[in-house]
Amino acid sequence: MDFSLPYTEEQEQFRQEVRSWLEENIPEEMKDPIDNRDRTSAMYDWWKEKRREIGAKGWLYPTFPTEYGGGGLTGDHETIIEEEFDRAKVSRIIFTPNFIFPALLVWGTEEQKERFLKPLVTGEQTCWYKMTEPQSGADLANIQTTAVRDGDDWVITGQNVFISGGTGPDKPDWLYGPAVTDPDAPRHRNMGIFMIPVPSEGLEIRQQNLLVGEEQHFLFLDKVRVPNSNLIGGEHQGWQVGSTSRENEHGGRGRAAPKDAVVDNLVVYAKETKQNGETLGKDPVVQQATMESYLDAHVQAILLKRTYGMYTTRQEVVYEGNLANVHGRESSLRVASRVRDVMNMSALLDTKEPGAPHGGAQEGNQRSKAGQNHAGGSTNIIKVILARRIGISRTKERPAVTPATAGISG
Repeated sequence: MDFSLPYTEEQEQFRQEVRSWLEENIPEEMKDPIDNRDRTSAMYDWWKEKRREIGAKGWLYPTFPTEYGGGGLTGDHETIIEEEFDRAKVSRIIFTPNFIFPALLVWGTEEQKERFLKPLVTGEQTCWYKMTEPQSGADLANIQTTAVRDGDDWVITGQNVFISGGTGPDKPDWLYGPAVTDPDAPRHRNMGIFMIPVPSEGLEIRQQNLLVGEEQHFLFLDKVRVPNSNLIGGEHQGWQVGSTSRENEHGGRGRAAPKDAVVDNLVVYAKETKQNGETLGKDPVVQQATMESYLDAHVQAILLKRTYGMYTTRQEVVYEGNLANVHGRESSLRVASRVRDVMNMSALLDTKEPGAPHGGAQEGNQRSKAGQNHAGGSTNIIKVILARRIGISRTKERPAVTPATAGISG
């Protein structure tokens, strides 16, 4: 079934504008490497400048308000941008996770939006999402980082682990994350969300060398002084502010143009690989595994597009984003398993191995699925949230406020 919609003449002209710009401005050697571990410092430095050009055009965050550096465009325009950047093998949103922006849009003051949000949306500055701690893991209500008021400042002490960032030598301009501001207050009313400047005295960032690469970091904060003007929302509203971010993190915005390159590669592999004089896809077992993966990918795309459509038309996304999140986590593991079944040991050949299918892309995916599905809270936590949203849990939960439900484009 074809769920695609026809584009207008104006939209097709916009597509050609995006396509032409990419062809003229992005050289082949600066396009996304198959393995992120192969992203060089030269590429990192080049993209630092190029993202500012993309941000100035409003293409980093097309639907965000123009007064905060966005494009002021429609969801259809964002879909076209995603399709064309994917076609050109170029990442559009890099350096700053988009989970941070909803909280700044909803909870930030106008001064904070001008100071923090606009430079991030335009690509002038970057920010990392500082959440997970060694002691509490995904239990954010159990954070140990503390913020003690000292005049017009807060003094923050704590540690974080598995904080995502670029592989390049540069650090972000800001860290966004919670700290306990009132240890005597009840859970969910005892914390604030801060924008912490980088560098800061007492702040140390160390890179982690993990199976999935070197994009994760340790953070150590030893009495880091942050002005009260960097507190987003009130000093007891950190859980609410952070929940606005987590709505996006848990799928609440969907995706304009979802694509599953792993499944696309699997289909090509089954069609083109010869075995005993016939294509591998002639094997009924391979056919079944490939088609199940194809169906998983298309179901996921439909779920993501539905959520995106609801979000951009200002509807309240209750469970739809969480459903796509759970399905995506579980279906991607099923697909990774089927890729190993179909490709056998070839699924573990990386970019350095001659003859690796699709240049070794499947090996990077196999590594990522070994642990990265725990990002944003492990799958069992996401299932609990979904159960609460659809009313089959002992406790009920409504979605946090988002830019869409607050009447703000984002």
